[in-house]
Amino acid sequence: MTAKILLIDDDVDLVEMNRLSLEAAGFTVATAYDSAGGVEAFASFLPDVVIVDLVIEHADSGFILCRKLDQHPHGSKTKIVMLTSAAHETGFRFSIETSEERKWIKADFYLEKPVSPVDLVQFLKAKVLKQQDAVPAH
Repeated sequence: MTAKILLIDDDVDLVEMNRLSLEAAGFTVATAYDSAGGVEAFASFLPDVVIVDLVIEHADSGFILCRKLDQHPHGSKTKIVMLTSAAHETGFRFSIETSEERKWIKADFYLEKPVSPVDLVQFLKAKVLKQQDAVPAH
């Protein structure tokens, strides 16, 4: 089965570049460019992995979106990767290393932009999807 990846970011060029790379690697990809579109795409596409930017409409849009996706009935079956340049732009480092951080961030993985499309594919294969295969279905 091909993994289904949902990309949510307001940077249209970045989404398109990552979409092409992910599709070339054999993934099925859906895209959204804002939080409302992300929620809608999530509900209809039911992805295996969501890659979401932290700053979409507002500085905390990604956090709010991750919480909404987590609360969806399919949320427990989906890995969320936060891909953002917020730490670089603000100087504030985010982490999901502790259970407390994962509790409020609601993401399974965290990547700092920029990440090349090739590195993103490798990260998904080596970390996200490998871990997902090891976890029994909910």
